[in-house]
Amino acid sequence: MDFRDLTYFETIADTGHLGLAADKLCRTQSALSKSIARLEEELNAELFERVGRRLVLTPLGVLLVERARIMRRGMEDTRRQISDFSQGLTGHVRLGASTTMAELLLPSVSSRFLARAPNVTMQLKIGMNDMLRESLQAGQIDLMLGPVEEDDRAFVSHPIVTDEVVVVAGPDHPIFTGAMDMAVLEHYRWVLASGQVSTRRWLDATLQAAGHPPASVQVETNSLLFLPQLIVRNQLLSMLSRRHLGPGRPGHPLREVPIPGTVMRRTFGVLHRDETYFSPATICLLNILKNEGASLVPPRA
Repeated sequence: MDFRDLTYFETIADTGHLGLAADKLCRTQSALSKSIARLEEELNAELFERVGRRLVLTPLGVLLVERARIMRRGMEDTRRQISDFSQGLTGHVRLGASTTMAELLLPSVSSRFLARAPNVTMQLKIGMNDMLRESLQAGQIDLMLGPVEEDDRAFVSHPIVTDEVVVVAGPDHPIFTGAMDMAVLEHYRWVLASGQVSTRRWLDATLQAAGHPPASVQVETNSLLFLPQLIVRNQLLSMLSRRHLGPGRPGHPLREVPIPGTVMRRTFGVLHRDETYFSPATICLLNILKNEGASLVPPRA
């Protein structure tokens, strides 16, 4: 089966018209007709039927166009892979990272990666985990640094570091003057991520399991890490990685609210789609994250 004939067939299927396909391919209608005839003779079946002026795929034609697209993408990936490997560690890598992982790991990882692949360009997307997972699924990024979910069938994951998320407040928040139990959380308002983010879901589920209402959210945001002053000045509560607390850390001057049962433990790692093409540069970065990532995370305060 000739790939050129399949390309012509795919274009005719997309346009539904021999003349439009001929214009798009810069070929004559006669050449396209002969191409379809060759395919139909080889398969011993009709691929199109005429409906008015349009060419409509037969059931076999629908099947063939799906297979043709898979084969074309495979050939394109093969050409790209051969070209990439012949050029060595060059090209473009697209990496997504949660705000926590961007703070903890990106500076050291990117430094080590670019030292090994100085000709590579990088696109960094920083955001909430739900948005990054959508981007990874859609193929808009190659790798993602974020929480590793148990029994995650959507992506392949490689754990790097464990983390603890705790309730936080400004140093003068009135919560520090009373009893430290989960019931007190009902009396205050929160700054939290959207309900699609795992931290928010965990907090609401934990409160409800203990017989308390979900957190009363006054401000919903896609970046908690950069809002410590908003939290302090409005006497709000929030959830933040314990690694970000302390002098010189991005969560300063926030303090942990030590309420039993409100510590969320999670694992961060690198995620990617299964059975997808990786350039040599992307493979290099993935290996650094898998094999050296844990050693590049700064120690806890």
